[in-house]
Amino acid sequence: MESHGSSFSGLDSYFRALAQTPARLARRACSVSTSHEEMSQVKARSGSVMQRTLRWYDLVGFGIGGMVGAGVFVITGHASRLRAGPSVVISYAIAGLCALLSSFCYTEFAVDMPVAGGAFSYLRVTFGEFAAFLTGANLIMDYVMSNAAVARGFTAYLGSAIGISTSKWRLVIHGLPDGFNEIDTFAVLVVLAITLIICYSTRESSLVNMLLTILHILFIGFVILMGFWKGDWKNFTQPANPNNPSGFFPFGAPGVFNGAAMVYLSYIGYDAVSTLAEEVHNPVKDIPIGVSGSVIIVTILYCLMAASMSMLLPYDMIDADAPFSAAFRGESDGWHWVSNVIGMGASFGILTSLLVAMLGQARYLCVIGRSNVVPAWFARVHPKTSTPVNASAFLGIFTAAIALFTDLNVLLNLVSIGTLFVFYMVANALVYRRYVAIGATNPWPTLSFLCSFSFTSILFTLIWHFMPNGKGKAFMLGACAVIVIAIIQLFHCIVPQARKPEFWGVPLMPWIPCASIFLNIFLLGSLDGPSYVRFVFFSALAVLVYVLYSVHASFDAEGGGSIGQKNGEIARESDESEDHNSFKV
Repeated sequence: MESHGSSFSGLDSYFRALAQTPARLARRACSVSTSHEEMSQVKARSGSVMQRTLRWYDLVGFGIGGMVGAGVFVITGHASRLRAGPSVVISYAIAGLCALLSSFCYTEFAVDMPVAGGAFSYLRVTFGEFAAFLTGANLIMDYVMSNAAVARGFTAYLGSAIGISTSKWRLVIHGLPDGFNEIDTFAVLVVLAITLIICYSTRESSLVNMLLTILHILFIGFVILMGFWKGDWKNFTQPANPNNPSGFFPFGAPGVFNGAAMVYLSYIGYDAVSTLAEEVHNPVKDIPIGVSGSVIIVTILYCLMAASMSMLLPYDMIDADAPFSAAFRGESDGWHWVSNVIGMGASFGILTSLLVAMLGQARYLCVIGRSNVVPAWFARVHPKTSTPVNASAFLGIFTAAIALFTDLNVLLNLVSIGTLFVFYMVANALVYRRYVAIGATNPWPTLSFLCSFSFTSILFTLIWHFMPNGKGKAFMLGACAVIVIAIIQLFHCIVPQARKPEFWGVPLMPWIPCASIFLNIFLLGSLDGPSYVRFVFFSALAVLVYVLYSVHASFDAEGGGSIGQKNGEIARESDESEDHNSFKV
């Protein structure tokens, strides 16, 4: 076997390594690590350790800050005007329940394996190195692109709040193509300032986030109170145009669920909290409270915001792009100033969501560096700050460079396909981990179940979105639902669980992770064509990087004894549970 680093010692060595790519892919692509390895040998590659300074209330603050960005001010208007009407309140409640179920999957992994890698680490211990790298690379790219656009959005919202046009913030260079010709130096300064904060200290980052989140919630509370004060209860049931559908459910049950699919995107952000697990004082207690608590609080806030907006105006008069601001901007009795307050509140929301997302992206890259599929330089943790400074600085500069000149139009305020794909993969990984013990049980029944369940869910989604309404559609949807339930029940009765979580586990297995799988497939089906083009492009780029670099670096590290062996050679994790005793309550 080759020595560590031999694939890149020269051109001849690299070309010889490329010639061995098929064999190396066969060995490394499906290789898995164990929880013990992730928490010991893998974590040790960062040098210094991340200090456990975060408590449950820090995680609640990060979760709220990551979820409640400016997007809710837009998504609520779209969902109410175009999908659900006043019943958007119910849509938010349904989406909140689904987000809570999905967050359970992250929580079980994070409690059992409190490391900074989040979804990357969870997939690496279940489906192997290649699946983890593909999803991790997509997620990081999604974070970077979205954060760059969020930073540019901050200048737009802040300018609206203080009455300054964005044209005065940005310098137009006419020699560059449209979409790349508006230089936004203020967005760059915002990104770099947040980068310095997250490099300096996670604890101080939490304090900054807590302050901004409290201010943002105060603004949201103000908007809710203004809506209930200035609103009219009749707007819940009476449209402005009597020819439009009336009642609390103007678009029926399908409208409620279509609205839930749209507003679910407002809940994305809790996943970044899982990347902070390595810095949590008591993972067994703090992570479940932090993740679930933040989702519950955000659900209540969203439902109150939706109710407030529905009282302000009939659903058919709501401005889909700026529902709250437009409602007050049209007031003739001196209430237009409220729209400026809303813009200021949205600005705080952008800052908190940006801070949490940049914390998460740096920790993803840090742990990917620990696995040797990207240069180990990214894995280094600074001994004084106890933060992944290299990963934070690199991604911060990369994000700032994109934010400087690129005007990114990302679906529904910067949430794209990559995150939903990762949610889908994590839910699958949880089922696989519960029902398969590597080297001891046959994985094919579980893999067959996951594939058949996903296929049926895809079929249901295609019928829902593309088949014309009528009895035939209702029959096909009902048949798919019956098949899905039958598949889950059959699997539940036939295949026993191979492991039980030692500290905290998702209840009602496999129903809850299956609900998350179905939901994410359904949401993936509602995204637009450009999202899939972007996803395919980034995935192809990630595969190319893996084939040309990552698999060879990983193979060299294995030869040097730096990482675990192929999946059939690793020890069973059930023999390693004693390594987690330090996290018991």
